[in-house]
Amino acid sequence: MHVVVDGNGVPLAAKVTPGQAHESKHLEGVLEAVRLKRSGGRTLRRPRRLAGDKGYSYPRIRRYLRRRGIRAIIPRRKDQRASSRPFDKESYRRRNMIERCVGWLKESRRLATRYEKLAVNFLAMIKLAMIRRCLRLLDSPDRT
Repeated sequence: MHVVVDGNGVPLAAKVTPGQAHESKHLEGVLEAVRLKRSGGRTLRRPRRLAGDKGYSYPRIRRYLRRRGIRAIIPRRKDQRASSRPFDKESYRRRNMIERCVGWLKESRRLATRYEKLAVNFLAMIKLAMIRRCLRLLDSPDRT
C-alpha cells in the first residue's frame, strides 16, 4: 500500500502494489493519481515539496521530481554523493504527518491484515479508510 499525504495528514491518493515490489518503483504512479480542485476550476497535480525517507533516494526519483518542479526533501544514503544544496531538516521533521496518517489507516484491522484477496477490493477498503480519515479531520475542532 502506497499513500500520498498532504502536510496536514490528509490522505490524497493510494495505490496497491505487490508486496515484494520496492516502494520507490511506484512513486510516480501514486503522485500522478493526486488531483485537487482549486478555485477557478484548475486542477492541482503537483506538490511544491515531497518528503520521503532514504528508501526514495535514487537518481531516477530525484530527476523525476526535478523535471516537475518538485523540491525533494529526501536524505541521501551513505553510499551516495553529497549534494551542493543543504538538506532541509526542518521540513523533513514534518514527515511524521505521513507516518501518523499511514499508522492511523493501518489501525483499521481490515487494512493491517489484508483480508481481501483481490487488489481492487483492498484498494476500495483503503479508500473507505481515507474517507473516514478526512471526515474525522473535518469533524475535529483542532484538525489533528
